[in-house]
Amino acid sequence: MIRHHTIDGIELFSCQPSKPSAKPPVLFIHGAFAGAWMWSETFMPFLAAAGFACHALSLRGHGGSAGRQELDWYSVDDYVADVATVIAALGETPVLAGHSMGGFIVQKMLEQRPLPGAALICSVPPQGLLAAQFYLLFKKPQLFTEINRVLAGHYTDTATLREALFAGAADEAMLTAWLGKMQAESQRALWDMSLFNLPRLSAMHPSPMLILGAGEDVLVPSFLVHNTAHAYGLPCHIFPGMGHAITHEKEWPLVAAMLRDWLATLEPLSPDVDCVAQMGRVTAHSW
Repeated sequence: MIRHHTIDGIELFSCQPSKPSAKPPVLFIHGAFAGAWMWSETFMPFLAAAGFACHALSLRGHGGSAGRQELDWYSVDDYVADVATVIAALGETPVLAGHSMGGFIVQKMLEQRPLPGAALICSVPPQGLLAAQFYLLFKKPQLFTEINRVLAGHYTDTATLREALFAGAADEAMLTAWLGKMQAESQRALWDMSLFNLPRLSAMHPSPMLILGAGEDVLVPSFLVHNTAHAYGLPCHIFPGMGHAITHEKEWPLVAAMLRDWLATLEPLSPDVDCVAQMGRVTAHSW
């Protein structure tokens, strides 16, 4: 069962396993134009059934969180602060799993603290959004225009939404529901992710990392997922035949299962490490 509650104005969905578990909890972070709702029907119940306590927040100005009127003023650092607020309320540092913009926020969180694990799913790469934007502009200029309409708060039709987010067959009812929940995104945060506040790899705490992408993603194409993996000196896995909305493609259980199996290899942070993380100590390292 999904529980809906609020922490300091931040919307939070929670889904608990049927039995107490020593496995580390998971906190999901959504991408641009979305909210916590994108995890609640698929990944959260799937992983809770496997014994993982799951939570998903809506960043400020998104979903049911406060601050919608001030959305364009919010920075990536504001979003990172929202994640830190939820972690403090949970009382235990969770594994962070971020999709698209959410994956970028996970990388920024690693500048502040170690994590029991960090999953980057179709994530904005540490090099930022510019390459993805130019790719879309030259590869699909009409879609680039439509995405900018969504950014401005002008909702597009389901045909464009399908092209932007899905590679396989998509249920019309699900597409309509997704379209109804989409919203504008902070211009300031998008500029941060493009140029002004990129992750500082030298300042990031070493933590286990999983990097996943989609073979038919037109928003974060697979070559950028490989760039992310190369930056961290890690492998990545690309799911063929899937688009950017990998959480709702018909074969999403394949992605959730890979995440589940990786989570099963992780251990919670020791109390001493968690205490250091809460003090905000940052150490430099090479990956």
